[in-house]
Amino acid sequence: MENPWNCCLVLCVLLCCLSASLVRSARWAHSAMLSPDYRLLWSLGPGPQDITFELQVRTLGYVGFGFSKNGQMAGADMIIGWVDQGQVYFQDRHVKETPGNLMDREPEVDPSQDYQLLLGYENNTHTVLRFRRRLDTCDYHDIPITNDTMRVIWAFHKQEPICGAVGPGSLPRHELEVHGIQSLFLVQRADQDLPGPEETANVWELRNPAVEPPAPGDTLYWCKVFRLPVSRKHHLIRYEPLQGVRGATSGLQHVVLYECQDSSQVRALVGTPGKQCDEGEPLSCSAVVASWARGSEGFSFPLEAGFPLEPSLNRYYLLETHYTGAIDDNSDTIEGSGLRLYYTPELRRHDAGVISIGIDPNWRHIIPPRQHKVVSSGHCISECTHRAFPNTGINMFAVVMRTHRIGRQVSLRHVRGNAELPPIATDENLDADYQEYRKLETPLKVLPGDHLIAECTYDSSERSAITLGGLTSREETCLVMGLYYPRQKALASCHSLPSLPTVLHSLGIQELSPATSLGESLVTLSDFSGGYLLLLMFSGYQIQKIFKRFEKRAIVKCYKIFFLFQGTEKLETYYPNITKPYVRSEADQCTYKRYSTEGWPGGTPLLELNGNHIEGAARSKVSRSSVPTGEESLGLSRINSAVSRTISHIATALLTTPLIFIR
Repeated sequence: MENPWNCCLVLCVLLCCLSASLVRSARWAHSAMLSPDYRLLWSLGPGPQDITFELQVRTLGYVGFGFSKNGQMAGADMIIGWVDQGQVYFQDRHVKETPGNLMDREPEVDPSQDYQLLLGYENNTHTVLRFRRRLDTCDYHDIPITNDTMRVIWAFHKQEPICGAVGPGSLPRHELEVHGIQSLFLVQRADQDLPGPEETANVWELRNPAVEPPAPGDTLYWCKVFRLPVSRKHHLIRYEPLQGVRGATSGLQHVVLYECQDSSQVRALVGTPGKQCDEGEPLSCSAVVASWARGSEGFSFPLEAGFPLEPSLNRYYLLETHYTGAIDDNSDTIEGSGLRLYYTPELRRHDAGVISIGIDPNWRHIIPPRQHKVVSSGHCISECTHRAFPNTGINMFAVVMRTHRIGRQVSLRHVRGNAELPPIATDENLDADYQEYRKLETPLKVLPGDHLIAECTYDSSERSAITLGGLTSREETCLVMGLYYPRQKALASCHSLPSLPTVLHSLGIQELSPATSLGESLVTLSDFSGGYLLLLMFSGYQIQKIFKRFEKRAIVKCYKIFFLFQGTEKLETYYPNITKPYVRSEADQCTYKRYSTEGWPGGTPLLELNGNHIEGAARSKVSRSSVPTGEESLGLSRINSAVSRTISHIATALLTTPLIFIR
């Protein structure tokens, strides 16, 4: 009879192989370097309302990670974890919102522990923590993870609490910790996958020359023209910033690549360092090909679409770089900044396109001062989409939302007939320094005749003068750019503005006297004596006195539409008649009974935790943890935890059977 212990050994080997295979096959969907010593990985799942994280931090002390509503520590939701003597200590904590001294701001352990530890260990250099939580834990102390821009807070310390202490003052002097904050899309983050080995990909780098930066606080727009390096049609499948652009302290604001129509002015700039964009005659370059903004890591197109690079139609491309001078006089040149484009001769199913929707950058976009909430909207009317879009419509798969310094919320609203559909995208926690493409969960159909509204909300409470629309960071903008397929060539920009009479009447201006130019026109005010220059009046006019009247008239009255049909056309129209407005569901998802676990002060043993690889730091053979060594993967996020539990249950059952037999 075969030895039962041999059977047991074979079963153990098979189970170990199965477990290792599952770990090796797992991959993280997203990653971000929060600092040179702090790497964050995450994926949605395993359940539809779950998200799984992993922290890889160069420290043997404690590690902190969490979320803030506004970038401040007060009210923050976070975890604190560390490894000590073969134990993982992992605690769901929060920071009091009430003001107080430094001791009061130390994170407190939550009564309800809503983060589930999956893995924890350390080697000679790094600490690794893997955990998951619900997108909305329904805990008052936890911040829901939504489609909005999330303010991620992170920290680490070279020391750790003693024996898992959780009381006040248990953390080592946290004023000495390394910490920071980073805005991220956690739910609608664009894919960052490089082209796979099965796809032929070439690289085209568009670099700026050495250009003197602007004075502190001033703005520079630099334009450089490039000639397409191919002789037949290719598809752009990914773009990313060049390495020099990634620094968080750089004065670079955004880089936009446009298609250009062939002209002598455009050809004359090829091979030159370029020029300031407002010098000379404007170039015929309007269709957006790629767009990078601070905080973005680039964008990969979906497998079914690529942006067409066709030398027979558009051979020249304009790289526009927006740079702001550092206020600390620590400016550098923009040399080396630009974009890296990946393109392939293997054409994908659809040509992709970009459409810009919003308010045309212009002084008629007026934001009153000292207001906590000012709403502006730009329209792409049904007549425009009816003329431009194909009968089957377009499929929008990603959007980027843009404001300048005082923008707080942006929504791309969608109207069909007289009914408003759910918004295509919304961000209620916008960060002006982090505006990159967000990937929609599924491509959204926009039909010819649909009306699109880019709606922006601003907070001008800290400004004492009127803010006007424009291109500089001191002015404001409201634009949403959408990536879609199949591409149509009739409509690239669809912007609107309040009509001049609407603006004047909203401000209480009854009469505009002709002069040599608009800037020199004299006005007569309903509540001031006449004689003010229009622009001077804007800088000192106490618009907050008539704010409600101004906002109502500016939004619902007549406005001009600017759109591109083989040139720029204009028409006047009115706000759409929406008889069925969209109402967001406010159903309470947190009515189920909850339970509480107090802090896990005793720690969690590491005996049943899987291993993991730390990029850039080899796993130590002598580790303070008891995690087994071996070939490991970057992630577990795409493996349902139920699989791990099932393996454990199977192992228990299979190992118990031979033991019973032996007994």
